[in-house]
Amino acid sequence: MPQVVVEIDGKTYRMACGPGEEDHLQDLAAGIEEKIASLKDGVGQIGDQRLTIMAAIMTADELSDVRLRLNVLEKENERLRSEARRLEATLADIRSRFTHAINGAADIIEGFARRLS
Repeated sequence: MPQVVVEIDGKTYRMACGPGEEDHLQDLAAGIEEKIASLKDGVGQIGDQRLTIMAAIMTADELSDVRLRLNVLEKENERLRSEARRLEATLADIRSRFTHAINGAADIIEGFARRLS
């Protein structure tokens, strides 16, 4: 299992991750580092543990927002798929009726042609 060394708030942490996930873990750590730096800028140095907890809560809040948006998008996707199925059925019906109408018109034209000849 690969080991990655990340630095967050001036502290170094050795972490294990799955093969190929090293860059992703570095990116996640960089995101936490950014949150902690932003918190320090906003509220000052209030202690490592509180900063870490606040960064974790901010991350959990972002994740919650993303989950809500994903849920809305999944519902909208299903609604659109259902609408597409309905429209495909309507199109199939229209094609069938059109084909029937064209065949009927062809029969009428053939009848006129027979009478004229």
